[in-house]
Parts: sequence; C-alpha cells; structure tokens
Amino acid sequence: MAGAIVKYGIIGVGMMGREHLVNLYHLRTEGVAVVAIADPHRPSQQLALDLAHSFSWPLKVFSGHQELLDSGLCDVLVVSTPNMTHHRILMDIINHSKPHHVLVEKPLCTTVSHCKEVVNAARKRPDILVQVGLEYRYMPPVAKLIEIVKRGDLGRVRMVAIREHRFPFLVKVNNWNRFNINSGGTLVEKCCHFFDLMRLFVGANPVRVMASGAIDVNHKDEIYDGKVPDIIDNAYVIVEFDNGSRGMLDLCMFAEGSKNEQEISVVGDIGKGEAFVPESVVRFGPREAGRDGVQTLTAEDHRIKYDGLHHGSSYLEHLNFLSAIRAEGEKAPSVDLQDGLISVAMGVAAQLSIENGRFVTIEEVIDELKI
Repeated sequence: MAGAIVKYGIIGVGMMGREHLVNLYHLRTEGVAVVAIADPHRPSQQLALDLAHSFSWPLKVFSGHQELLDSGLCDVLVVSTPNMTHHRILMDIINHSKPHHVLVEKPLCTTVSHCKEVVNAARKRPDILVQVGLEYRYMPPVAKLIEIVKRGDLGRVRMVAIREHRFPFLVKVNNWNRFNINSGGTLVEKCCHFFDLMRLFVGANPVRVMASGAIDVNHKDEIYDGKVPDIIDNAYVIVEFDNGSRGMLDLCMFAEGSKNEQEISVVGDIGKGEAFVPESVVRFGPREAGRDGVQTLTAEDHRIKYDGLHHGSSYLEHLNFLSAIRAEGEKAPSVDLQDGLISVAMGVAAQLSIENGRFVTIEEVIDELKI
C-alpha cells in the first residue's frame, strides 16, 4: 500500500464520524481519501454528504456496514457508531473475506466478554490492523508529559491523579448515550481514556479498583420511552497497579465553570509533572529544587493541521495509524486491542465497585476470561 491512495470508509457518520471525515480531509496530502460511508440515519448521511461535497469528495452511501464491506471499495474502515454496536460490526469486519484495517472509536466494546471475542477473532487475521481510538495520549500537553515520564525526569512514578471537570454528555442520535446498556456506563464510555493514560504513566497493569459515584445533577428530568437516564455524572475512582503505583480519577460532568477540562498530575520519587487541557500547558520539576525549580512550557505539535474537537489528537491518531498501515506489517498500531480491552475492564470494574460498594479486582472482570 506504500505510495498508493489509501481508501477509507466511515461506518457511523454522527458527530464523531463527521469529525473523522474532516480529519481525513486534512490528511489528503498524505495520500488518503474517504470514498464511502455507512449509516442507517438519513439526517447523518446528509450532513456527511454535505461535508464531503464541500471537499469535492464523491462518496458512495450505504445504509448498513455489511453493504459497505461487500462493496470492496475500502482499504481502511473507521467505526464511529454507538458503543453497543461496536462488537457486531467489528466481528463482521474481522470475519469478512476481504481484509480491512480498522480504527474503532473508544470504547472497544461495552463489555469485557465482547472485547475478548474481538481480540480472539483478530488474532486469526494477521492481515488486519486494528487500532482503538484512545487518542487523548496524542494531545500535545499529554504527549509532552508522557515524554517527560519516559525520559525519567520524575523517577519511578508512584501516583497519577487525573481530573476531568466538564460539561454533560452531548445529545446523540436517538439519545443512545443516556443509558448504561448502550454506552457501557460513564466510566467505560468516557473514562476509558483516562484509565489508558494511567497505564501509560505508571507502566503497569491494574490490580483492583474502588469507586464512588452517582447521578446527582444531569439528565434527572429527562425521559426517553418512559425511562429516566441511568448514567452517572460524577465519580471518584482509585486504581491500584501491579507495581505498587496508584491512580485516581476525579470526574465531574456538571463543571462547565472550569478553565481546564483535564488536569493531570504525575508524581514520581524524584519529581512531579502536570498537564493542562485545553490550556496546553505543562509544568514539571525535581523535588530537590522545590517550587523555584518548576519549569513551565506550552506544548505544541506542528504536525497538526486540524485541531477539531480534541485539540489535534484525532489528526495525530490518524497520522500514526496511516503510518502503521503503510508499513505493511512492519509496525503495530500504537493503541492496540489489548489497550482497548484493559481500558474497558478498568471502567467495568469501577462501575461494579459503585454498584457493590467494594473494591473490585481486575481478575474478576478479566482473568477469568483467559485473555
């Protein structure tokens, strides 16, 4: 595929699907083109077609993913459908006779058992690359903090604290994201990003999770088909890792009055680093120098041609995946299925902890499945 135009299809062209369309348009100089979309929702189809028309990209439109697969038009597929549909669509892609590389939006699936099925099926298809859309690691301030940690400036990481204080969940097609059965729950749907970052920072795997959370403010006056939403809007989550490190998530989804949406603190035995999004500021310093030794910098990545909804991280996500595709088997996706699986397992454990009022071990939700 080196040198050839890489043809993309997007399955699901709601808000995130169209965001992927725009990002891929900004990658057109890298030799990519979106040639097809699939979505049963006609208003979403039309919005995507209008976008593509503004780019002078002709699109073939399908109402379902199977038709797109059978068309043979695409080399790469982006799956940006509602969470509860990921499993079926991924299994159909992986089991199709024509190989298609896949970028699947987070979460990989809504349950650990479904993640396991996808992982096992993909192992039988070495001709297919699958990357999971955990793109927060590419946000420039987060990527800079990861670099500082990997460089050893903070020493051995002992604690990671991630605060996300933000607005409520956006309205999605048919309000699918208002219910745990569809989304996997807030701590799977939204927070798999942060559990993925914790693993990156501490360089270890989770052992057990304790969480406290509730529905205190948002969506309580909403009713869909006679049902009130059951997605939590705030939580604290503590994660213990197998190297003795600890992580903490502080989530609030009724905190629009915040300068930064994400604030990340990583503390090692010789130093501390922080990242702030969207301020795009990074601070770090050694213990021995104290407050006067803290350096502050603005994080930038000049490769980004489109900031979009996630501060350029979706653009970089596509750029990295395209690099793996063009390497034709010589390079693995930077965010693989195992990363997707573990991030979901951590979210599932946190949701169970809230329901049961106790620590939940990762063994309970993952090891018994013999991954």
